[in-house]
Amino acid sequence: MTALTPDRIMSIANAFMDSSTLFAASDAGVFAKLAELQAADASTLATELKLDQRAAALLLHACVAAGLLVKREDKFVNTPEADQFLVPGRPGDLSAALRYNRDVVSAWQRAGSFVRDGRPVERPELHLGADRDRTRTFVLSMHYRALAIGRCAVHMFDLTGRRSLLDVGGGPGTYAVLFARAYPGLTATVLDLPDVTAIAGELIGQQGASNLVRTCSGDYRTTSFPPGADVIHFFGMLHQESPESIVRLFHKAYDCLPSGGLVHIMDMMTDRTRSAPKYSALFAMNMALTTESGWVFSDEDLTGWLRECGFVDIAVTPLPAPMPHWIAKARKP
Repeated sequence: MTALTPDRIMSIANAFMDSSTLFAASDAGVFAKLAELQAADASTLATELKLDQRAAALLLHACVAAGLLVKREDKFVNTPEADQFLVPGRPGDLSAALRYNRDVVSAWQRAGSFVRDGRPVERPELHLGADRDRTRTFVLSMHYRALAIGRCAVHMFDLTGRRSLLDVGGGPGTYAVLFARAYPGLTATVLDLPDVTAIAGELIGQQGASNLVRTCSGDYRTTSFPPGADVIHFFGMLHQESPESIVRLFHKAYDCLPSGGLVHIMDMMTDRTRSAPKYSALFAMNMALTTESGWVFSDEDLTGWLRECGFVDIAVTPLPAPMPHWIAKARKP
């Protein structure tokens, strides 16, 4: 019989060190500077990035230990993964997306408080308008995450012949832009809070898509859905809603759509055990820590709610790994 060791438990306990190293190096510009210089010693990087010499050396060696950098003699080099995914401007860049993870670290440190009283440990309004910097970081992070996911997922849906897409809680408008460009003749409306749509409008304009995608400011819980849509998307936002709120939103979508209209959902989901996939189960805690009703529902939950609201031809499937999202499709008869 193999003896038990504490290795896995200690790995979990120490995981914050890896992520904190990643966030610090990314924020300091280490990966971008190494992409520019190809290779550099600690002193050069500290000077170029205006960092403390001793602290920079410690950080760089920690990046090597974490597998983010390689050290060749006295010079540091990006690993292939870091070069592809952590250098701003690269097609696979995740550096801005990671800032959301960085910003919720403090909430996770207060998980003990949450499990005692059941209340979120920070106000959700912080990243939805109350704190300008947090809101901007959040929206930009969602934009870059959506780019990475949407480029893979957009062709898993069929919007051929559809004319008008309503993206409920569409955040930065990234998905709306991707779909409007993928399907000729399709225009889109992004419905979200005013402080979010202000940033979304900038991003849509920067992508040259203002003629295809417009924004509509409002709280999707209380604001009437703009008329005319024959497709409604709920992408990456239902995990902050209670079951009752989700059902109300689906009823609003049903009433707004014409016969034959489509509703599509893309979100984190678990299976019926509520503990798999692992990332979805952990993300449920993340949402509960930072929102009043946040969680992650199961594929069976979603199927039941859509059926309850009158939708037919319901299909729920996971996206291919490593994406932790599931997609759902349904039709109004």
